[in-house]
Amino acid sequence: MSKDELHKGDKVEWQTHGTTTEGEVVEKITSETEAAGRTVKASKDDPQYRVESDKSGKDAVHKPDALDKKD
Repeated sequence: MSKDELHKGDKVEWQTHGTTTEGEVVEKITSETEAAGRTVKASKDDPQYRVESDKSGKDAVHKPDALDKKD
């Protein structure tokens, strides 16, 4: 991902099992928390993003470099 920060509602895409998935940023995670069925170890210096797939409606959590912002 570029150095631009993602925000809630941003449209993004990411790679999942060899395919590209599109979805939307739901929240920026900046502390250790439970999300998408797992413990997310994030911090203000190393945030992660909870995203929702447009196709399945399921949540996932990704680091910023795994997400590409769509125009």
